[in-house]
Amino acid sequence: MKVNFGTQTFLYPMPVLIIATYGADGTPDAMNAAWGGIHDTNQIGICLSPEHKTVKNILDRKAFTVSMADAKHVVACDYVGIVSGNKEPEKLKKAGFTVSRSDVVDAPIINELPMVLECKLVSYDETSGYMVGDIVNVSAEENVLTDGKIDAAKVQPITYDPVNHNYLKLGEIVGKAFQDGRQLKN
Repeated sequence: MKVNFGTQTFLYPMPVLIIATYGADGTPDAMNAAWGGIHDTNQIGICLSPEHKTVKNILDRKAFTVSMADAKHVVACDYVGIVSGNKEPEKLKKAGFTVSRSDVVDAPIINELPMVLECKLVSYDETSGYMVGDIVNVSAEENVLTDGKIDAAKVQPITYDPVNHNYLKLGEIVGKAFQDGRQLKN
């Protein structure tokens, strides 16, 4: 029997996204966000409150990067989520992250995180906090590739557990998409 929990923001998995931007003075900034995912073909959608420094930077520069938080950097990824760039301008440095400038958008790439989406702002609704960005490039470190493809087991992305406030590591293969269901076809 199922137990009712009422209206909640419970959904599995919730990706842990690290959104990076440059401030007006060129200082890199990043934040942790869990409410995001693919919005449409070649687009990402993320819910971000307007008071975040990252949001101001995105609105000013019209660009941002989204890295997948990974198990290896869980402490640093959590840190950039609990410390505001409005109060701590050196939070990336304190997290132990270094950055490189993207070749395709006006935003930093966090060197330590193995996979990144480079994005251009499409829209932001301040009332709902919903932002949409065009994904103009995806890149990944060679050491997380298998046969030239991104290997989730090597990336070790983490997901946010909104019920217990934990981070969980993804990676075990339990089936093959677009194939396993064929055994039920007549």
